[in-house]
Amino acid sequence: MPSKKPFRFSWQAYDAETPEDWRRKVQTAEAQGFSAFHLADHYLGPGPAASGHPPQDLAAVPAMAMAAEATSTLKIGCRVFCTGYRPAAVLVKEAMTIDFLSNGRLELGLGAGWIEGEYEAMGVPYDPIGRRIDRLEETIQVAKAHRTGGIMNVQGKQAQAVGYEGTPRPRGPVPIMIGGGSPRVLRLAGREADIASLNFNNKAGRMDSANIAAYSSADGTMDKINWIREGAGDRFDDIEIEIGIYYGAVTDNQRATAEAMAREMDMDTDAFLAFPHALVGSVDYICEELERRRELYGFSYVSILDRCVDGFAPVVERLTGK
Repeated sequence: MPSKKPFRFSWQAYDAETPEDWRRKVQTAEAQGFSAFHLADHYLGPGPAASGHPPQDLAAVPAMAMAAEATSTLKIGCRVFCTGYRPAAVLVKEAMTIDFLSNGRLELGLGAGWIEGEYEAMGVPYDPIGRRIDRLEETIQVAKAHRTGGIMNVQGKQAQAVGYEGTPRPRGPVPIMIGGGSPRVLRLAGREADIASLNFNNKAGRMDSANIAAYSSADGTMDKINWIREGAGDRFDDIEIEIGIYYGAVTDNQRATAEAMAREMDMDTDAFLAFPHALVGSVDYICEELERRRELYGFSYVSILDRCVDGFAPVVERLTGK
């Protein structure tokens, strides 16, 4: 039976119309009781190279720094950094600097990367998935070495941090979130992560609704929980399990809203309502459904995309007591 950890919520944003709009978003998230504010780690603006993924206007690292500066208690993170876009030692130092300057408010999210068109558009080699996951694993070692302190000695095939001490020293525990949807990544999350983040199995290298529906259904999501459990062994109950809500609306007109969203996903409406990455309904319904999913899957950490966050504050208040 999954443990019932307290609920936490993060607000995930991709863009802002103005600098003032960005500040307003992060301060609203803090005021409404969200635990964290996340970006994703993508670089392409509008254009065919985006491979079906929504454009992201803001680069993660400076936007995280500005979000930290505009708030005082909110955790700041990236869900998740692509470990193929920067040398591991550079990424980890940048992230730990945000932790230091925010007085210990970093959540360090790491993933293997997946949007083939983005790699190609930026001239970054799109390695086979096994090599990308190898790089992720070695980057985790660099992050943990920096977090522990002392002279680092990580000599991987793709990531290296040797013969120097990681500074600045983190001000907080710096929980490591590992995100993905494949068996190997989720077993790795079970073994190494403080937070295991469930995503789609993006093996196609682009947004693919058929693949999403097939591998992220209720049954597919239970498979993912079992992969985390396999990797975790005795530490499974110590891991916080997080999931993103990509399709959501707080509404009293549940059926019609869900039917419209389900058509976009080429899904049956009832299957869509049970889809773990979707939440559509009244505040009462959403609270009851999240409690059901926590009981079934063990989800206690829920990330809400910008486009779904309107009207969500009463859910956060009710389920967190804030």
